[in-house]
Amino acid sequence: MAASTGFPIDRLPSSAARLRRPLMAAVAATSLALLLAGCQSTTSTDVLKVERAQGSQENISSLSAVISANPQDPEAYNVRGSAYGRAGEHRRALEDFNRAIELKPRFYQAYANRALVERSMGDQTQAAADYNTALQLNPSYDVAYIGRGNLYRQAGRLDEAFRDFNKAIELDTTDPRAYHNRGLIYQARRQHDKAIEDFSRAISLSPNSAEPYNGRGISYAAKGDDDNAFQDFNTAINLDGKLSESWANQALIYERRGEMNKASKSYSQALRLDPNYAPAKAGLARTRGGAKPA
Repeated sequence: MAASTGFPIDRLPSSAARLRRPLMAAVAATSLALLLAGCQSTTSTDVLKVERAQGSQENISSLSAVISANPQDPEAYNVRGSAYGRAGEHRRALEDFNRAIELKPRFYQAYANRALVERSMGDQTQAAADYNTALQLNPSYDVAYIGRGNLYRQAGRLDEAFRDFNKAIELDTTDPRAYHNRGLIYQARRQHDKAIEDFSRAISLSPNSAEPYNGRGISYAAKGDDDNAFQDFNTAINLDGKLSESWANQALIYERRGEMNKASKSYSQALRLDPNYAPAKAGLARTRGGAKPA
């Protein structure tokens, strides 16, 4: 079954995807290993799938009016719960999903939505239970496989995550997160050709999302294809210039090319966006002053 639209990347409540990169002759092997390790630790691709405007107070007020007129409509509570979740009002989101499930006990979409909010609140155990319930109610619900797979992936349970993403893809999902997340696992396994295929598929499904370009660029860099990596990182910056990872990734390619002044500027931009971003700190320390490493 096809999932719904968009390629939201865990921004509920807030957090950009983390993707890293390696560099230069003496630095190349170590930095590339750090890059590949880093892209696994914090990159996530899951969020309530509602447009940004759906989390606005105006939209929530409109949905509340619908509920006032139809207080027994589980769909209305599910939609408003998603809007609350997008707005970061997690307790209210949970209340709405709970009410939706009370009114419609087999409402598998509400279970999956509730799982995402629970995950964002740190309750991974309950989130897993809700994803399991959603799949018991509808074994063909691709969104729940993707959500549970991402839960597994972030817990380091890559084999289980891989199976869930495969299942979603076997169900002909049109949700780019399935391909993006499976690509991250291929990347962790150093299967970069397969990773590139999956990131490319994610891009075809969501061409305006920066994250799969970053992911694909990392695998291109691991294969030594700096030209394609650089193109992908630049595209990621053009699509979303507020991701520190994109700037650090671009800087790494500059560094590989020996363009230390440009690398230093890009690392500095990454740090302006995220002062705690360790790969950018290390990169700036290597390139500050524009000198080439010995």
